[in-house]
Amino acid sequence: MSFRITGLSPSPYQPLYGLSGEELAARGALRYIVDEKPGYPDRIEMREGEIGETVLLVNHFSQPADNPYRASHAIFVREGAEKTYDAVDQVPEVMRGRLLSLRAFDQNDMMVDADVIDGNRVETIIERFFFNPAVSYIHVHNAKRGCYSGRVDRVDG
Repeated sequence: MSFRITGLSPSPYQPLYGLSGEELAARGALRYIVDEKPGYPDRIEMREGEIGETVLLVNHFSQPADNPYRASHAIFVREGAEKTYDAVDQVPEVMRGRLLSLRAFDQNDMMVDADVIDGNRVETIIERFFFNPAVSYIHVHNAKRGCYSGRVDRVDG
């Protein structure tokens, strides 16, 4: 069963690129210089920040549905990231080395299943979730800190 993993669009974050620390703070964001790898996973390009790069810590609505599962949390985006990660049947390395929480949602944005797994097993859980026809999409989060990591959709064919 094929699947597509996508990162976030850079559009909402581009206006933050290059702002001063004070301007970022006024918008509820912070800038960090990457000083360790891994540690600053970019949610746009779905890769680890490289030492010396800057990342922005921002709040992201991972589940904006108007229901009990509405959710937001802090994420990192690499300052200057332009290209959204989008790949079929490929799991980005940024997910591989982490403990992940996968949450399966139906067409009404209600959670129908969930699991916590080692990132090296992510394909197994995606396949299990999509075996259930009620599952429309999956959200992946880092289990330890709760940060949104990416979205998984079925690929028809």
